[in-house]
Amino acid sequence: MNHFNLIAPINQLGYGITGLNVAKSLSKIGRVSLWTLGNIDCPVNDAKEISCLIKNRDIPNFEAPCVRIWHQNDMSQFVGNGLKIGFPIFELDTFTEIEKIHLSHLDMLFVCSEWAKRVCIENGVVEKHSHHLVKVIPLGVDKDIFQPCESSRKTTVFFNCGKWEIRKGHDLIVKAFNFAFTEDDDVELWMMCDNPFFSDVENKEWEELYLNSPLGSKIKIIPRQPTQKEVYNIMKETDCGVFPARAEGWNLELLEMLSCGKYIIATDYSGHTEFCDDKNSLLIAVEDKEEAFDGKWFHGQGNWAKLSDKDSELMSSMMQSVYINKKSGSLPLNQEGIETAQKFSWQNTAEKIKNAVAT
Repeated sequence: MNHFNLIAPINQLGYGITGLNVAKSLSKIGRVSLWTLGNIDCPVNDAKEISCLIKNRDIPNFEAPCVRIWHQNDMSQFVGNGLKIGFPIFELDTFTEIEKIHLSHLDMLFVCSEWAKRVCIENGVVEKHSHHLVKVIPLGVDKDIFQPCESSRKTTVFFNCGKWEIRKGHDLIVKAFNFAFTEDDDVELWMMCDNPFFSDVENKEWEELYLNSPLGSKIKIIPRQPTQKEVYNIMKETDCGVFPARAEGWNLELLEMLSCGKYIIATDYSGHTEFCDDKNSLLIAVEDKEEAFDGKWFHGQGNWAKLSDKDSELMSSMMQSVYINKKSGSLPLNQEGIETAQKFSWQNTAEKIKNAVAT
């Protein structure tokens, strides 16, 4: 029988959703002992299963591999004597010295994408001849929740989901939307971007940037939803996801939108290139990178995509194209996106973890 020791957060943020789904999927193919990071926040229907996995740690298998799903600067604590496997989700192309130290002592390193694997090798966290110790383990989407669906609305709705950040291009979306449309256009922009790590004042500043813009009356600020089912209930009433991220570790919401059959506008860079391409998305080419700096979370410790007003204008034209197609009745479900999402299940994630530790 396969045994796994798993250390991960269980909540409704990116790492927590990953931890929840990896824990549930691994438990279908083996015995999982779960150590949680931080407070547990999971849907009621998952609570019993998570409690059982936590209970398993009372009698753990100390020789089993231990997977730690967490930040790359905090990889020192593991359980047992088995393989120490780090599974960080990072956005930049450069690691700090502390991050390199934490990543370099691992027996194996899991990353979400080929882009992330290249970053690890180029930063020297593994020797070039040991690159096989870096395994690409793509994340998944819960297709029982995020099912193909057409919006019931006549209005064309653009959508972004992800906590307020310069990294996610939220400074550009409002510019593009206001440049693309007028008060006479039947469009709306929905932003579900509350940042739990910001103060109320900081969240309010972002909201006012949107609501006080020329087309503020066409913009809705949607509060953070407590479960993925409720996220889906919002996504299904939208037409197009707008994700002009300067850098992403994976971008769960983008993949969820593809699974729903929605159209996508996104940068052709970083983690989401594992599943986002010119067949299923409208891509903003990234010709150069720049120092990652936002004065809050990033202070030049690496690089991300360099985006300009030209890219914002391109995004505007892409949004106009989606609007024109819907208005003319020619905006069917994004079948390429649906087919892509079919390849990325959480069970596939678990199987790849099992196969990786067996080699």
